[in-house]
Amino acid sequence: MGWKERSWEDAAESESAMMIELPDKQAAALKAKAASQGLTLKGWLERLAEETPTAVQKPLKTGRGILAKYGPAPSGEEIDQNRKDIFRGFGENF
Repeated sequence: MGWKERSWEDAAESESAMMIELPDKQAAALKAKAASQGLTLKGWLERLAEETPTAVQKPLKTGRGILAKYGPAPSGEEIDQNRKDIFRGFGENF
């Protein structure tokens, strides 16, 4: 059985609404967290939605940026040579 913040009638009257179904245990935990701050669940969620993240990490522009710390990528020739070395003698012992 899930918890619902708004009824369907409330959602229909609002410009944009979202219904989130949670297990009762999670809903109770969120209500308790809101109450510990002196807020209703709705008020706590509104405050949470308005918060600006403080430590947003700048995303890397490309996949190469993630690997840049390891130096330049091997060339196609180096990759081909490595494949030959790795698979040299493969299947000869069967």
